[in-house]
Amino acid sequence: MDKSSFRQVMRLYPGAVTVIAVGAPGDRTGTTATSVCSLSDEPPLILACINRNASAHDLIQASKCFCVNVLAFDQSDIALRFAGQAGLAGEARFEADRWDVLKTGAPVLKGALASLDCSLEEEMDGRTHTIFIGRVRDACVRADAEPLLYYSGSFRTLAKADA
Repeated sequence: MDKSSFRQVMRLYPGAVTVIAVGAPGDRTGTTATSVCSLSDEPPLILACINRNASAHDLIQASKCFCVNVLAFDQSDIALRFAGQAGLAGEARFEADRWDVLKTGAPVLKGALASLDCSLEEEMDGRTHTIFIGRVRDACVRADAEPLLYYSGSFRTLAKADA
């Protein structure tokens, strides 16, 4: 299968939109990603696939920690900013929002649907990407919001099915 056909098929796979953030104030960066999933609950592990060309990639390797911030539906502007759509990079992407830290010191987005504060447990070669396995050290949630989803090239939210 060629690259274009593969991408067309994968656009039909709905995914939660996240911002994977790393670094300390003054030297933070992050990237928008949908390739994040749970791996284990004992110990609590997740995996995140990050393009080797993403600004967050090398800093995750160097700092050995990162935070997966699962975005709520009202945070599509944040997704676009961290995807590079606003023309901002590095620390400038963080200026419009409130950020905090938990146990690892990685950037935690205040108001995210959920934030998973992770230490880097392991990494594996995924060709154009690196598969980072993170051990969840702490988390916070915003239970009153709907998730931001990416499907077929646009942002969506959940619709309740008729039962």
